[in-house]
Amino acid sequence: MSETRDSRTSPVQSVDRAVTVLEVLAELGEGGVTEIAQRLEVHKSTAFRLVTALESRGLVEQVGDRGKYRLGMAVVRLAGAVADRLDVTRRARPACEELAVTTGETVNVALADGDSALNVDQVRGSSSVVAHNWIGERTPLHATASGKVLMAFCPPVRAAGTAGRLRRFTAATTTRRRDLEEALDKIAVDGSAATSEELEVGLNAVAAPVRGPDGEVVAAISVSGPSYRLTADRLGEVTAAVVAAAEQASAALGWRA
Repeated sequence: MSETRDSRTSPVQSVDRAVTVLEVLAELGEGGVTEIAQRLEVHKSTAFRLVTALESRGLVEQVGDRGKYRLGMAVVRLAGAVADRLDVTRRARPACEELAVTTGETVNVALADGDSALNVDQVRGSSSVVAHNWIGERTPLHATASGKVLMAFCPPVRAAGTAGRLRRFTAATTTRRRDLEEALDKIAVDGSAATSEELEVGLNAVAAPVRGPDGEVVAAISVSGPSYRLTADRLGEVTAAVVAAAEQASAALGWRA
């Protein structure tokens, strides 16, 4: 690659390369500009510019005067933001495990992530012989019980979830904004949300909010299962169990009603 062509890389490519630098240093522990340039397949001058930019933000730092670089302390700050999310998962886990035993169904913990709900933990119940692994998947806010809970109790999430077109996934998906807004208002009063085949045909779910120490809703716990098992008649029983589990998880996070 010529230096002239290299200097004309797009902002997106530059960002990708900067992230790769961080990944390389995470793998190696420390590395020099020559080594980084080789891994990125770019000129040393390009690698140096990337490292210098990252160093100015504290994301990498020099190791003494040996010409080596390692990840900087700013990475710890960014990781801390993720750790806060992981703390929700860790503290909610006992409640989720108990809920999975009580209901026999799949239990998930979801967080708001832009206009989606991000599933960060899952516990399979005894009835879930074959269950979909939702961990790491983003699901639409308007078509899931967890997403509706997050929207109902978090105004910024609600704004994000109702900003664009509401995509239809099944015949039961709520696609009219007015209908969704009314449903969210009701969820905020009831303290839980239920969906029947709105994301997938044959899949029902119930969710309730998990609160942090300040009372802000930080996550949603849900129980999902096939509609032939998680029937309308059973939803009331399951909803009570989900709400109780969410309250247990909230208490573990320091919230006191």
